[in-house]
Amino acid sequence: MSPDADPTTKIALDAPIVQLAGVGSQIGARFAYLGLRTVGDLLNHLPIRYEIEVAEAAVTEAKEATELAEASVTRTVRGEIQKVRHVPSRRPRIEAILADESGTIRLIWFNAPWLMKRIHPGIRGIAKGRAKLRGGYLEMVNPVWESLAEDDQIPTRSGRLRPIYSASEELPTARIEKVMASVLNPALASVVDLIRPEILARRGLVSLRDAYRMVHAPHDAIEAERGRMRLAYDELLCLQLAMEMRRWQVRHSMSAPALVLTRAIEEKILARIPFALTQSQQQVCKEISTDLANTIPMNRLLQGDVGSGKTAVAVHAMLTAIAHGHQAVLLAPTEILAEQHLRTVEEMLQGSRVRVAGMTGSLRTADRAIVLNGLASGDFDLAVGTHALLGDEVRFKSLALAIIDEQHRFGVEQRAALRAKGSTPNQVPHTLVMTATPIPRTLALSFFGDLDVSSLRGLLPGRTAPTTRVMPSNRAPEVYAWLKTRIDRGEQAFVVVPAIEESELGLKDVASHAKSLAEGPLHGCRIGQLHGQMKSSEGDRVMEEFRAGRIDVLVSTIIIEVGVDVPNATVMVIEHADRFGLAQLHQLRGRVGRGGKPGYCVLIGDAPSDIAQGRFDAIAKTTDGFEIAELDLKLRGPGEFFGARQSGLPPLHVADLTRDFSLLGEAKSDAQSWIGMSGDLTELRDLPLRRRVLGLYGAALGLSDIG
Repeated sequence: MSPDADPTTKIALDAPIVQLAGVGSQIGARFAYLGLRTVGDLLNHLPIRYEIEVAEAAVTEAKEATELAEASVTRTVRGEIQKVRHVPSRRPRIEAILADESGTIRLIWFNAPWLMKRIHPGIRGIAKGRAKLRGGYLEMVNPVWESLAEDDQIPTRSGRLRPIYSASEELPTARIEKVMASVLNPALASVVDLIRPEILARRGLVSLRDAYRMVHAPHDAIEAERGRMRLAYDELLCLQLAMEMRRWQVRHSMSAPALVLTRAIEEKILARIPFALTQSQQQVCKEISTDLANTIPMNRLLQGDVGSGKTAVAVHAMLTAIAHGHQAVLLAPTEILAEQHLRTVEEMLQGSRVRVAGMTGSLRTADRAIVLNGLASGDFDLAVGTHALLGDEVRFKSLALAIIDEQHRFGVEQRAALRAKGSTPNQVPHTLVMTATPIPRTLALSFFGDLDVSSLRGLLPGRTAPTTRVMPSNRAPEVYAWLKTRIDRGEQAFVVVPAIEESELGLKDVASHAKSLAEGPLHGCRIGQLHGQMKSSEGDRVMEEFRAGRIDVLVSTIIIEVGVDVPNATVMVIEHADRFGLAQLHQLRGRVGRGGKPGYCVLIGDAPSDIAQGRFDAIAKTTDGFEIAELDLKLRGPGEFFGARQSGLPPLHVADLTRDFSLLGEAKSDAQSWIGMSGDLTELRDLPLRRRVLGLYGAALGLSDIG
């Protein structure tokens, strides 16, 4: 706590801001607009940055200091406005003379006519800005102006680190700071620290009260960072406690069928896979088989680069469940990918006794009824489909394994919905989630921390990474001239654009670009179109024609990012490549060169920033999806990694995963130890923390409030 805090003064954290002295209903409504309704909300409204505020000086002192300085320097002066005038010109300006007891300074604002209503002779205030001498007279251009009311007794400000808050036009950061300063110490008296003192001591972290004081009223930048680190640790610890609670509850309150992989079963499974598994695939299959053999439900993430062979691993696991007389389900995010998985599985299992069903949203009513009845009765052993398999009407006779492909397209709610389809209330299926977008370690710990992780590395035999080239937009004609030569050889190509329809942004869209290519450089080629707003049946038809070779070039949005397999497609052209993330670009180029012929990826775009240029350099330099994932996280941040937050978890407000990785590791270690000692945070002294964790993550992770 701040050393000058009054221990006898205390204000409840749930006290409404509107009831604070000097706030009232009108100002309170402005706080509410920012989502700040209670003192606790205000305390957690942390500064977004800090500014160094120069100590106030008399006008004469400021002039003398400026004379000695080699360049213009930020100064802060207060006084009374003597004169104001508006000067019309090519650059209209407002000039004011501010006076204190020692002298006067000229204040100049350009293009700010609204200030004439706020600044007038006789008004008192504080001006802060870059000061310089002009003709022997001290002046500030475009200074920050803070009016002082008659009753404002703000003491002369010394140099300090000033917090800058996320604000609004009606509620500026200065007003938020003023209210915060008035309530900070009384609010700190109500702060309760939920973290055990021995953990704080071990990690060298300050108390929660000190942390809030340090971020809102820091003495220096070091203090501000110490306070931020404590609050970031709390955020990360609560998240990791939630993940560990999830693991604990799965292990102690749920069970799954034991699916032992005997030698006889494995021989039959391997006979169904039309190629020898790579060493990496064998290792991952072993990890999954070990999980499946237990009654503790498997909860595993399988991440593999493009072309590493995840589908074969999935089939291996599903056939293990089916060999024991149970059912398995494979869930895909799009109908295109679901249909492709269905074809692959049916080809592998052709001639076997395994009964396979496909289920998507476009399935006809009569066929849907057959699938629903077959899954409920056990007539179907394996189901492949989309979100349609999550419906309440879908019932399984004995679901033992649920596999979700492209995990980041689904939220934790979908995983929970699949778990709920077990044959008895306390029995759930083993769960395997897969992604072809390798997940950086920080995100894996943060958003998939309740999962064990397996990684497939390397490409399948016969697969080679596409050659990648980056071309500026003014050389696009050369790219399409070259593409025409590949089409003339009988090869096929994808052309990806960022927009479905024309817009004022000037981005290439599917229809216009397809027409432009057909009338220009690709005249005579058969060009198809595909995007997410097409009916499923129409999209399937286009994709089937492309796969069958009746379309030479498919102009598409990023809908073909994952899973689409067209062996004869050898070229991927990506327009406006600077608008895509590294992981997306890597996924897109993985769509070509899958049939034995060399693949080529051409990125067309102009880097508008260093970040965009960094993406271009990285994608051209490496084909390792795991390395690309880490680079993408570093360049774009966790909020953009998947294109949108799909985890279903509340966002982190304080912790920065790109800079707080060591803190995340400490929080995970502490959470594991804590749950190891406390079980489910049900010890009496841990109940307040338990309530907080459940409030934050209970719904998203399906945590039960037992105990």
